[in-house]
Amino acid sequence: MEFVEEVTHRPPLVLGIDPRPTLHGSNPIAHIRHYTLELLEALACKVCAVKFQAAFFEAMGPQGFALMHELMVAARVLSLPVIVDAKRGDIGSTAEAYAKAYLEAYRGSALTVNPYLGSDAMEPFFKAAQQSGGAVFVLVKTSNPGSGLFQDLPLEQGGRLYQFVADYLASQAEQQRVGDWSRVAAVVGATYPEPITEIRKRLPHSLLLLPGLGAQGGAVVRGPGLLNSASRALYYPDGQPSLEAAVRQAERYLAAMRE
Repeated sequence: MEFVEEVTHRPPLVLGIDPRPTLHGSNPIAHIRHYTLELLEALACKVCAVKFQAAFFEAMGPQGFALMHELMVAARVLSLPVIVDAKRGDIGSTAEAYAKAYLEAYRGSALTVNPYLGSDAMEPFFKAAQQSGGAVFVLVKTSNPGSGLFQDLPLEQGGRLYQFVADYLASQAEQQRVGDWSRVAAVVGATYPEPITEIRKRLPHSLLLLPGLGAQGGAVVRGPGLLNSASRALYYPDGQPSLEAAVRQAERYLAAMRE
């Protein structure tokens, strides 16, 4: 089954995994592995996907990077769709290598991508997603406070830069439809609720990944194809690892989505 089909048949909550070694005792790699494997199993029926933030694993060195790949495999064994949050973007040949490393190696998975280098830098990711049954989440309007410096720039022809990116993606999304939805998706911060509504109109067939739920101040946003993503608030409820608290927090988010 394709990523798009798997995700849209599950609860619209994404578990973000951003491990902090300082919260995992004297042997953090081992504890992160143990805790995450248990958490994946505990939340398997409550989330639509697991989002691995590559930077936090890379920061732990070779063992940490290897751990991320091990946990990605574990998620797929549990039939959990995987999103690699690596925000890759580079010239064509390098983009092809990134696409091979994540989309082709992990069929049916998704990758976040930076559009700044233009269409030829995104095309390898779109092509790999089509061939592997995966998806590409392109940054459109991000959750960080400084995102407007570039993304909100007014354009001479009217509109703003993030709107231009969304309109470009809409044309690409039509070429990558899987039923009602597309393999070409977008990242839109949950911290900016008004642009979510506007971008949904511009991208009617794209899944929207909404990071920033919880710790960054974002609230649950309801609607078809809206994937609410919580990292620290779900992975570290109450500021520390806790399976029981994570399950309770997931249930609170799901209840808010049903209201």
